[in-house]
Amino acid sequence: MRQAARLADAARVGSESRAHLHPSNITRSPALGHTNAVPELPEVEALAAFLRERAVGHFVARIDVAAINVLKTYDPPPTALAGQQVTGAGRYGKFLDLDCDGLHLVIHLARAGWLHWREQLAPAPPKPGKGPIGLRVHLDDGAGFDLTEAGTKKRLAVYLVRDPATVPGVARLGADPLAEDFTVEALSTLLAGARQQLKGLLTDQTVIAGIGNAYSDEILHMAQLSPFKLGAKLPPEELERLHAAIVTTLRDAVARSVGQGAATLKGEKRSGLRVHARTGLPCPVCGDLVREVSFADSSLQYCPTCQTGGSPLADRRLSRLVR
Repeated sequence: MRQAARLADAARVGSESRAHLHPSNITRSPALGHTNAVPELPEVEALAAFLRERAVGHFVARIDVAAINVLKTYDPPPTALAGQQVTGAGRYGKFLDLDCDGLHLVIHLARAGWLHWREQLAPAPPKPGKGPIGLRVHLDDGAGFDLTEAGTKKRLAVYLVRDPATVPGVARLGADPLAEDFTVEALSTLLAGARQQLKGLLTDQTVIAGIGNAYSDEILHMAQLSPFKLGAKLPPEELERLHAAIVTTLRDAVARSVGQGAATLKGEKRSGLRVHARTGLPCPVCGDLVREVSFADSSLQYCPTCQTGGSPLADRRLSRLVR
């Protein structure tokens, strides 16, 4: 309880400190991996809540597949959803699940995908191969949503299955960090014997489901742990801090996100970040400058004072903690 209270106080201090920071006064480096609000557990949970409120109870009118590469399954075909009632919406890690009378439209938004809700969809189907739309879902009241993907790397994935567990990515998912059985003891078991560093462990979906680049940075900052510390070597006090930071960070992010419209979720995520994508800005807890380590196609951000004993990490591919 004391640990959770300490972390809650840190989160409050960080929030208050952020109110006095104005990004226009500070130059931010154009680093690799700066957040474009990649969907992670809190945003996917918020999208599921939004669909439960807006789509559940309606019937699917039709499905338009605008990019054939988005669809990863063909039996049953997407036309099988026509006439089915939307009976639920949920989440598995970063996978969004729309339950339509036992047929599950399982969606992975990947790095650049998003769900755009429309109160009134155009009746004409989107032109195949034109624009960012990969798939469109029409409901019986004229509303519905587009699944889009920006950029050239096409990783948006949609599966139509009778059982979500048959989706390979869902089948491989590790522990859900918001589940009741995600205890300190459960986390200890997950980390025991692991040779990965904490940053890699937190983002490994087969270990813990739903955490990505942004929230792993936030969790490690709140827990005051280096991203390159080995997970298997955490002493009990640091293990408790890590567990409390995981649960607190994700629950707070879900609380901020649920109730937001799909169009405002990305902005809400950015506003809640304390170190991720804030290279060169003051740490809201201690005032030190947030630093960065860049990799081939991503980067991480951290505070040296809060996380690495004041020693900056080497910014190279095989960075190791300064011991």
